[in-house]
Amino acid sequence: MLWFIVWTVLVVGTLVGAFFLGRDLWRKATALLAELGRAADVLGQLADRAAELSAAAAAGPALRPQVFDDPAEHHEELARLRRERAERAVRRAARHEQTYARWRAYSR
Repeated sequence: MLWFIVWTVLVVGTLVGAFFLGRDLWRKATALLAELGRAADVLGQLADRAAELSAAAAAGPALRPQVFDDPAEHHEELARLRRERAERAVRRAARHEQTYARWRAYSR
């Protein structure tokens, strides 16, 4: 009689554990499917956005080799870029100086 009770408790315990394990797996599977659905939606949006960007890139100015262009135009463009870089450096130096002045004011 004792072995009957032991085996009954073991079988019932196993069935209860299997129930909780199955329920947990079911919940995880449904959550996974929901996330896969969301991922599919996001992938569709990404594909739409990529199509828009590729269409915009195709509609933009065509790139062409500039090897045989007038060198004076390239020199002017380079000078303009250097001026812009110098202006950014001046603005950055002014910002740094303001920051250093604030730091010096707090350290006195």
